[in-house]
Amino acid sequence: MFYRCNSLSLKCMFATPLVLALLLVFMNLSDGRSQSLIGVASAALNPPATPLITIDPYTSIWSFGDQLNDQPTRHWTGRSHALNGLLRVDGTVFRFMGNPTFVGDTVARSGQRMPYEAKFRTDSPGSDAWMQPTFDDSQWQHGQAPFGSRPTDKTAWTTNDIWVRREVILDQVPKGRLLVNASYNDNYELFINGQRVAGAGGVSPNYELTSTGRLAADLLRPGRNMIAYHSQNFGGPQFIDLGLLQERSMDLRAATQTSKQLSATQSQYTFEAGGVRLTVTFMAPLLMDNLDVLSRPVQYVTYSAQAIDGQLHQVEIYQDASSDIAVDNPGQPVTWRRGRVAGKQPLHWLRVGTAEQKVLGKKGDNVRIDWGHLYIAAPDGPGTSHRIGTLAGSVNQFEREGLVSDIRAGGRPNMITDSTVVLATSFSLGRVADKPVERHLLIGYDDLKAIEYFGQPLNAWWRRYDKQIGSIGSELIMEKALSAAESDYFTLKQACTTFDKTLYADALKAGGTTYADLCVLAYRQAIAAHKLVAGPDGTGLASQPLFFSKENFSNGSIGTVDVTYPSAPLFLKYNPTLLKGMLEPIFHYSESGRWTKPFAAHDVGTYPIANGQTYGEDMPVEECGNMLILTAALAHAEGNANYARQHWPVLTTWVDYLKKDGFDPANQLCTDDFAGHIARNANLSVKAIMGIASYGYLAGKLGDSHTETEYLTLARSLAKQWITLAKDPTGTHYTLTFDNPGTWSQKYNLVWDKLLNLNIFPQEVAQQEVAFYLTKQQPFGLPLDSRRTYTKSDWIAWTATLADKQADFETLIQPILRFATETPDRVPLNDWHETTNGHKVGFQARSVVGGYFIKMLEK
Repeated sequence: MFYRCNSLSLKCMFATPLVLALLLVFMNLSDGRSQSLIGVASAALNPPATPLITIDPYTSIWSFGDQLNDQPTRHWTGRSHALNGLLRVDGTVFRFMGNPTFVGDTVARSGQRMPYEAKFRTDSPGSDAWMQPTFDDSQWQHGQAPFGSRPTDKTAWTTNDIWVRREVILDQVPKGRLLVNASYNDNYELFINGQRVAGAGGVSPNYELTSTGRLAADLLRPGRNMIAYHSQNFGGPQFIDLGLLQERSMDLRAATQTSKQLSATQSQYTFEAGGVRLTVTFMAPLLMDNLDVLSRPVQYVTYSAQAIDGQLHQVEIYQDASSDIAVDNPGQPVTWRRGRVAGKQPLHWLRVGTAEQKVLGKKGDNVRIDWGHLYIAAPDGPGTSHRIGTLAGSVNQFEREGLVSDIRAGGRPNMITDSTVVLATSFSLGRVADKPVERHLLIGYDDLKAIEYFGQPLNAWWRRYDKQIGSIGSELIMEKALSAAESDYFTLKQACTTFDKTLYADALKAGGTTYADLCVLAYRQAIAAHKLVAGPDGTGLASQPLFFSKENFSNGSIGTVDVTYPSAPLFLKYNPTLLKGMLEPIFHYSESGRWTKPFAAHDVGTYPIANGQTYGEDMPVEECGNMLILTAALAHAEGNANYARQHWPVLTTWVDYLKKDGFDPANQLCTDDFAGHIARNANLSVKAIMGIASYGYLAGKLGDSHTETEYLTLARSLAKQWITLAKDPTGTHYTLTFDNPGTWSQKYNLVWDKLLNLNIFPQEVAQQEVAFYLTKQQPFGLPLDSRRTYTKSDWIAWTATLADKQADFETLIQPILRFATETPDRVPLNDWHETTNGHKVGFQARSVVGGYFIKMLEK
């Protein structure tokens, strides 16, 4: 039975006030140490990147890698979105967050302004050693970068793949980390002197700077160096070009990071420096039973300091946030402002945003917001001060004086600049002993308008009462949000801690320690890849919540059905209203007459513009099956089919399509489109059969027993035919495509037969598949199918849930955690990876990891 919660109060999901009070008593029994998180993942989880601020696809800041103070904090795309933190102990300054950097010298120029010579080929090199310096490339073609199919590209590339080798001679090796400056469609892998150092997926027509996280001295050498890269194209124009620069950092000593803990809504780091322990906690109150809090674009950073050597220490803390968080590309002119919210809990705030403020003026994948404003706020109090200025000026003042102060007066907007500025706050904690002293900061982002929906700009859900006009009115609305967030701080701190404990315990019971760790890792990422907005059909309580996903680093589509499908288990578990908000735009698109095809659309646009499908090719069977299955899952979760009743005519149109064309699919794309077209896809056929069965299930929920019997009977009849066509001659499993012996694939779509208890396929089908999959495991997971050794981790979780034995489930799940912990690509979790070596293949920070929660639905 699915768990559901429709209440908007915090009491629905969480503990009673008495339990919360007892919990707080327990937490305050301090022995002089800062308390650890409750509901934290096990020590076995070492996330490839740690979420810090996770508001939505635009305001999404992560620590890539293991140490919070090793490199700049970054947007999920890899662009620096810097949060810098400093600890001053008895006059000595230590860096605990970020690593203030600047772009240094060019190491190997890109072809952006001046072409460079390289060797290339567009057919396979025929050797895994093609990137090695000693590889014989004498038969390769010569060409100039950029390579591509656009008129501006210097060397034509019109095939699916290209391999490039470029020799670079260096007099000396730079000392900083390496940055990649790249433009590409659709992805690339970069090798330096034979070592793989970077990779990216998606489309980036503009040159993007991303960090390799590697020191130049570890990869390059004086004299000859081989820069090699491989790029693939899955659709649209081909283009690839890249260069290397060095990233230099300010000379600030690092505090020693002693621990890192992750729970569903919180990330906590502990540092030691100068006889002081500092605990820093990032809290994202993404509590799905309270949509106002979920949508409110404000999150928290808490600092707790205590002496650990028996001495008293004078302690100050510095925190800044860069204006780069509010621009798409460095160099965009910005303006800034400061103000104060009076009242019971007064706040001082700083804000920054672009001068242009072209609201909803950009769309795409590798794109960041450049409208609205970044806000930093802190409760007024003695020892708290603020500054807007350059990074160097702010840091230098804090080093000298232990505080920051702004010479600019009042709240007037300041001059426009195309240089990076920081919003800086300092806290003086006074003389600190062994009892923890705590402060906190609020970080928020007001996007003004969130989504354009068929020509109408929509407000974020928290702004649904917004009737203010102009910049001052907008500022007042954000001030109210900051004030409410401050008032809720302690209540939300309790609620998040309780929820984290509950989620971990439930996941542990459902699937074991490894599974619980994966659910913790996925939670914030899955939610923050969406935007919750108020629908256009009224205002106030009458507004309908719409929940738009973004296809992060897969093409930037908004409201994609085959992204909603794998993401759905998380939202079915905690609040089905959000899944309705994901499905509603697709239903509306068809019912409005804008989409006239007899099957469901793939998407409703390119984020954040939802004016109609922009994806270049339809997925007819895929999307019809997805919509029917998810509507049935909603009915199961809510105990009624009222939502299906609202959309019955279009559901009928889609099931008619599946009856006609779903069982034996033609050559078409499915959700695994990166693997290419395929005809007679057995797993896609399962989806069509389950879509037909779902329609029958819904009809039964609506009281139409005749239609229920008709469609469930049809689905069971098709399942028998499927078994005959898909059974491999060995009798050990079922094939990738009909009548194609020796092939295989994960049949993850079968999971809904089990979860909805429809009994369409005999149980032995799934169990035979599971037994076969256990013979195909690789070190980092079960391959997607027999064509390649890469996989999708969300589908592994679904496939594992088919298992009747807990041991088999855990055996299939464990390599996913190994991948997350050991992958060399330390970025927000990517769901498409290589099972043999743990390398990222493509995608990152996507919502589909919400699919990990499917095992929790079973219970």
